[in-house]
Amino acid sequence: MKISELRALEQVKDDLNEGRRFYDSNDNGVGDYFYDSLISDIESLKLYSGIHIKHLGLYRMQSKRFPFAVYYVIHGETTIVVAVLDLRRNPSWIRGKLKSRSC
Repeated sequence: MKISELRALEQVKDDLNEGRRFYDSNDNGVGDYFYDSLISDIESLKLYSGIHIKHLGLYRMQSKRFPFAVYYVIHGETTIVVAVLDLRRNPSWIRGKLKSRSC
């Protein structure tokens, strides 16, 4: 699928910063590695958007290095990242986060 634009909801920035803070609280510097890794995963959607399974109505790409998933939708030639969430969280929490976001 040809993707000409990759966008993210404003809340994705908060998701990434929350993950960064969590990993930095465990070991200084790991938060930056987390952030860079997830940005790389998100940027890979320029090539691989649409190949992932759908979960709760959204495409879900699991991060290569961390227990996080990138949830996204495709509108025409635009991929919109809806959330970047910790998969270790309670499934009802994940559903609630995804339900509260619209694009």
